[in-house]
Amino acid sequence: MTSSAPTTAAYGTWPSTISAARVAAGATPLSSLMLGGADGTDIFWLAGRAAEAGRNALLRHRGASTDELTPAPFNVRNRVHEYGGGAYAVDGDTVYFSHFADNRVYRLDASDLNTVADDDTDAAQISASAPVALTRPGQQRFADFVVDRARARLIGVRELHADDGHGHGEPANTLCAIDADGEETVLAQGADFYSSPRLSPDGRALAWLTWDHPRMPWEGTTLWLADVGDDGALVAPVAVAGGADESICQPEWSPDGRLHFVSDRSGWWNLYRLGADRRAVEALCPMEAEFASPHWTFGNSMYGFRSAAEIVCTYIVNGVSRLARLLPASGKLEAIANPYEEIRELRVAAGYIAMLAGGPSIPLELARIDFTEEGVEILAQSIAELPDEDNISIPANISYPSANGRTAHAFFYAPRNRDVRAPEGDKPPVIVISHGGPTSMTVNTLKLATQYWTSRGFGVLDVNYGGSTGFGRAYRDLLKGQWGIVDVEDCVAGARALVERGLADNGRLIIRGGSAGGLTTLCALTFHDVFKAGASYYGVSDLQGLDDDSHKFESRYTAYLIAPQPEAQALYRQRSPINHTDKLARPMIFFQGLDDKVVPPQQSEMMVDALKARGVPVAYVPLEGEGHGFRKAENIVRTLEAELYFYQRILKLNAGAHDPSAPALAAAPVHIDNLQD
Repeated sequence: MTSSAPTTAAYGTWPSTISAARVAAGATPLSSLMLGGADGTDIFWLAGRAAEAGRNALLRHRGASTDELTPAPFNVRNRVHEYGGGAYAVDGDTVYFSHFADNRVYRLDASDLNTVADDDTDAAQISASAPVALTRPGQQRFADFVVDRARARLIGVRELHADDGHGHGEPANTLCAIDADGEETVLAQGADFYSSPRLSPDGRALAWLTWDHPRMPWEGTTLWLADVGDDGALVAPVAVAGGADESICQPEWSPDGRLHFVSDRSGWWNLYRLGADRRAVEALCPMEAEFASPHWTFGNSMYGFRSAAEIVCTYIVNGVSRLARLLPASGKLEAIANPYEEIRELRVAAGYIAMLAGGPSIPLELARIDFTEEGVEILAQSIAELPDEDNISIPANISYPSANGRTAHAFFYAPRNRDVRAPEGDKPPVIVISHGGPTSMTVNTLKLATQYWTSRGFGVLDVNYGGSTGFGRAYRDLLKGQWGIVDVEDCVAGARALVERGLADNGRLIIRGGSAGGLTTLCALTFHDVFKAGASYYGVSDLQGLDDDSHKFESRYTAYLIAPQPEAQALYRQRSPINHTDKLARPMIFFQGLDDKVVPPQQSEMMVDALKARGVPVAYVPLEGEGHGFRKAENIVRTLEAELYFYQRILKLNAGAHDPSAPALAAAPVHIDNLQD
């Protein structure tokens, strides 16, 4: 508690200890949780290094020691489907991983790594064997590995790109085996996409998923099952579940050799298992909850087996995660006490659960829950130094009416800073966030990037608009054919709901979003008059251009979001903000990675040029060496400070700047075209 009385300052100008540099330095992305080691009790994960240009390092926790296994410059990451994931696999003390710089698979022997609890991490790295390239150079990328120990090989998804120097034509996706000499053998081909190869415990059967254009994996996938012959080939593959209108994900084998998976055949992603006859499908726990998340990246896991008779799982209800044990024989679901409201990944060992999880006052962290003891052991945190509790804004989970009788959902973060208060009767500016995807979901885990705004006197409304996951397939399908409409209406309705509840200043409403959320932002500013300014992070402005430039994974996504061709053409023109710049009169700032292959730079640059020509205040921040999402610490700092400066100038939050006692502008000015002081 502070002993001094709070000072008074206008919303949006509060001094804060949560600097942009602290956001960049303090946020370590954690992902790709795995278990392994000689006895299966080691915990592996990836940690992003913003200070090292966003490099992903592989870490291992064994006993009381945590060691970094992959020294710089190795970057454990892939670009299969451009979004990657599933970039490594573990077999005892051997690790196989994809290196982002050359897309080759490397083998690392971690058995001789010094695991004595020691702060001398560099010495531990030096004592480990150096990674050795397994695959040959080429245009192939690999993901979602499983180790076929009996045949001394890896099985994974291979994406083979055209070797013409120009990237012409779609890459070919297959299931592929990689033997100990790096030789590649295609096991299954013909489908447009593959994922989730999973070997049975005895190594005699393989399950995997496929889907074809124009579907995305959350629309419809097929679960395949085949025996593995003595020569390693797949024998008589059979489709056992799924199809055009059923999304199957996360196939896994129980210890007794029963194939389990998640399906949304009921309208909710629930758990099922395949009968011993490989025909009957049994629902294990039917309920209105989501036991899976959409396949944007490989390697997702939301359940695992403590034994053949007990599943440990996480599921989502109204955007919030629960943890439970499920007894398949009875369908009984028993809650497991834990402090989290988001459980992003989960792995289960015989004696414990490992999770990547977070909550409103808890950053994403790697947690271990022992089955025989109470409490949670924290092994790693995404934020090393937390803000004071009195400076953390805890979100309210709100629902509100939207267009056409819909109910939309969001998390609202009120401004909070123990050292500052606003003038009596003042209402805060509010930033409405439209998440990416758009088939994604925002969560309430503590993020410094959100607290950066709330500690400065901004409110934040993080919207799970119609089309978001976490609320069942019917809610997800609200966006079918309605991208640029339903998502926009729900963001507009959220802003209006806050104004009606007295929680926001109607004259200082802001909207920001990245990627698909950038389209939502641009449409809200173009076709509605609620917001006064906006920020687009690598946002979509031209739907036709998106189709022309898109990578294979999303190249037909607009058939679902807008309409199939050729019917889509008129809707493309109608909904693309680039075609309606005459209606866009709100100031905007654009941030764009120049290496972005998902939403190329011209999508932002066309909008910037159009707004410049029309005399609308606009700023543009292009970033060298960044793709779809910013990883470098200096760029995270640059974008946050530039965005704050932009809002302060446009909304005149520092209106008394010539007064020595007036609040200062943000630290990093950005050039704003057409701005009249």
